[in-house]
Amino acid sequence: MARYTGPLTKKSRRLGTDLVGNDKSFERRPYPPGVHGRGRTKDSEYSLQLREKQKARYAYGVLEKQFSRYYEEAARGTGKTGDLLLQILESRLDNVVYRSGLAATRRQARQLVTHGHFLVNGKKVNIPSFRVTAHDIIDVRPNSKDLHPIVVARETFETRDVPAWLDVRPNRGRILVHQLPTREQIVLDVNEQAIVELYSK
Repeated sequence: MARYTGPLTKKSRRLGTDLVGNDKSFERRPYPPGVHGRGRTKDSEYSLQLREKQKARYAYGVLEKQFSRYYEEAARGTGKTGDLLLQILESRLDNVVYRSGLAATRRQARQLVTHGHFLVNGKKVNIPSFRVTAHDIIDVRPNSKDLHPIVVARETFETRDVPAWLDVRPNRGRILVHQLPTREQIVLDVNEQAIVELYSK
């Protein structure tokens, strides 16, 4: 699956939120890029809605076509469409690996998954968009436990903030999915209602 591979810090500055996670460059210059970055602009309702959608897209590394499919699935579901959309995005395997603290960024998590370093319920899965469900067990493959990113993650695990819907055992390289996350457990700074309004037009 294709993905955005350009500079994420630039997108973070354009959208006004840290899409990478602990991005020092964004913290130094938290204003839009370009010569007019510090200028004051008045945004239309459409531009504000589009910005929220772009935040979610770039944060999770999803292209427009796939994001639209996720929205359509959420719209067919039972419950708030915005909450269901974020739950779908949050339950992607690459995001779960990132949220668990076994990868420093979503991009690193995506690469680790693509290279086949994880098992889901005992079977190798190398598809970053694979969706986990409640009670799934995700393990680092035995031959991958000495990989540098995995070792670093294990040693720095105490500094990571793991959400309550996951139970991580870093020494075993195991992630237990208790449940799919609720909206309150998703820490992404995005207004999902604006995304729903954008697609409802």
